[in-house]
Amino acid sequence: MTLSQKNLVYQFKVVLLGISPPIWRRIQVPALFNFWDLHVAIQDAMGWLDYHLHVFHVSKPHSRRKIEIGIPDDEFDDHQFLPGWEIPVGEHFTSTGQTALYDYDFGDDWNHEILFEGIVLREEGQKYPRCIAGERACPPEDCGGIPGYYHVLEVIRDPSHGEHQETIDWLRGHAENFLDNPDLFNPESVHFSNSKKRWKMAFSK
Repeated sequence: MTLSQKNLVYQFKVVLLGISPPIWRRIQVPALFNFWDLHVAIQDAMGWLDYHLHVFHVSKPHSRRKIEIGIPDDEFDDHQFLPGWEIPVGEHFTSTGQTALYDYDFGDDWNHEILFEGIVLREEGQKYPRCIAGERACPPEDCGGIPGYYHVLEVIRDPSHGEHQETIDWLRGHAENFLDNPDLFNPESVHFSNSKKRWKMAFSK
């Protein structure tokens, strides 16, 4: 590990696809992150709760061939997911402007575009990862994907809707921030989890 690697930070813009106005986040992560670390940072910045499987669709350097990085699972025999905790982010994001796809929850099917905006120097005294910008609250988990998201918005904005109170009660115990204001996001409110502890909780026996 060189001093220069310790002092480098990768900047990404993460956009949730298929929703307008867009829901997006700009995050900065240590250059030494692997794809599991990046997954946890995206979850925390977006506002997801990491209840479901995920996968990154990434192009191999100097090749058009795509690889899938996530959590290996025997249930998906037709997909060979490489373990994200074994693959450094820096191996695949090598040039500004590169993009990748990040899919979360294979049922609701939330698709994100990840844009690599470049490398910056670590600021002295600053903790990383961090979220420096973004817009709009994350959809509630398990709301039914994009159609379900728009349905929830319609219901909570119409007190006369037959599902209004039921939906409000569900959101109060499920996604309070979304209920407060679906159009509001504050980067300073993002709390980043320890990705190593998250991994141990998920996979340690």
